[in-house]
Amino acid sequence: MRRKGWAGRLLTVFGIAIAALVLLIAVLVVRTLMLKPTALATDQAPAVVAFDLNQAADRLGQAIRFETVSHQDKAENDLSQWTAFHDWMAQTYPAFHAAAKRETVGEGALIWTWTGRNPALQPIILMAHQDVVPASPETLNEWKTPPFSGLVADGAVWGRGAIDDKGSLIALLEAGEALAKAGRQPERTIIVVSGHDEEVQGNGAKAVAEVLKARNIRAWFVLDEGSAIIEDHPAVKGPAALIAVAEKGYVTLKITAKGQGGHASAPPSQTAVSVLARAITAIEGKAWPLRYDGATREGLRELAPYAPFSTRLFLANDWLFGGLLAKQMAANPAAAAGMHTTIAPTMLSGSPKENVLPQTASVWINYRIAPGASVQDVVDRARAATKGLPVEVEIEGMGREPTPVSSSRSDAYRYLASALGDEAPATPIAPSLMIAGSDSRYLTPVAQDVYRFAPNRFHLSELGMIHGVNEHMTLDNLERNIRFYARLMAGEAGTAAHAN
Repeated sequence: MRRKGWAGRLLTVFGIAIAALVLLIAVLVVRTLMLKPTALATDQAPAVVAFDLNQAADRLGQAIRFETVSHQDKAENDLSQWTAFHDWMAQTYPAFHAAAKRETVGEGALIWTWTGRNPALQPIILMAHQDVVPASPETLNEWKTPPFSGLVADGAVWGRGAIDDKGSLIALLEAGEALAKAGRQPERTIIVVSGHDEEVQGNGAKAVAEVLKARNIRAWFVLDEGSAIIEDHPAVKGPAALIAVAEKGYVTLKITAKGQGGHASAPPSQTAVSVLARAITAIEGKAWPLRYDGATREGLRELAPYAPFSTRLFLANDWLFGGLLAKQMAANPAAAAGMHTTIAPTMLSGSPKENVLPQTASVWINYRIAPGASVQDVVDRARAATKGLPVEVEIEGMGREPTPVSSSRSDAYRYLASALGDEAPATPIAPSLMIAGSDSRYLTPVAQDVYRFAPNRFHLSELGMIHGVNEHMTLDNLERNIRFYARLMAGEAGTAAHAN
């Protein structure tokens, strides 16, 4: 009887477990099937003005030839290149410069203000910077054309800055010129902001922000460089338009170890270099945990309805599979960077000679700070990790906090989505986190929402050309950008399509 009772209880427990499993599977499947798309790019937003694409490409090539290279040491900058570039813009886009008032702020940042038909509406701020990063001398033989040639060939404009970010700046000016020549005045006031030193300190954008704040400007939204349309997004196995709603913070820590100097033939038991090595290991060993949340989670949930069923099942039920999703995404450095604060030792300093013990050894560690963390958190964590080691932890230069997270449910976000029009028909649109930085971070005090996006279509394998070799903008992308900015300026983007 006892044995039978025990077996009966076991069968009961087993039956409950099976029922619970069936119920769980049912819940997972139902939640997956209930996912509905939120926003799709439509194909019902025609071009609002005509323009000459070949002429625009030639002008982008001319813009690239101005070597507005921002160096870490400002003394290396050739300021005459910026002056010449400013003069060239005024001469090349006369209709836009007649319609919009241009001001120079600080050492070279520019503001264009084009007054709209309805001054009661909040203005739109559109951004693109003038400066570019250097082309590394050791890579020059890898370029198909010289990095500042601005050559138009093979359906693209080639050279440093074609994507980052003169392509956007020229597209903005082309759109403004075409609209102004056609006698089109924007509905809202359009403010175009172009920083001159985004690639280093962003002091130009800071100065512009102060000017706009002093004028009590409160923009509907700000749009700057950042995300794009990814043709082979791994979640949907196809294209997805990613609009960055926030960007990570930034700080570099300098860790310095001190030791006994002298000849390397008689080293002490512990040198400055060995202490520094232990400090680096300790700091990297205290990495921020991966967190499947925030803009990364929100964006993937937006894309889930377009993903294969197996992927959709996991994304729709991230309450259960969040940890597994984070683990899988961690295999991709870019995906992992969207889920935590990153730690990257980048520079080392020690002895000037191989047989001399340094009295000090230093490492510079660059952090990109995820929303929810702060510069002080980074410092505190590094100091906690190196507690007990004879090292000094200090901030190198100026740190900056992560930006606020802008809404992906606002009218401004829907307006951007609609402006895509036929640039990405039937393409899912999703928010994302920008893991790099942009000048737009300084404009957050003057805007309701700040977004980072340009409608360039890229495969993931192409992203390496940004700050790399053979940077180029295809004519298709240039045309796409001009039409997109013209819609935004003209106030004819409409309202994004929503699925029921």
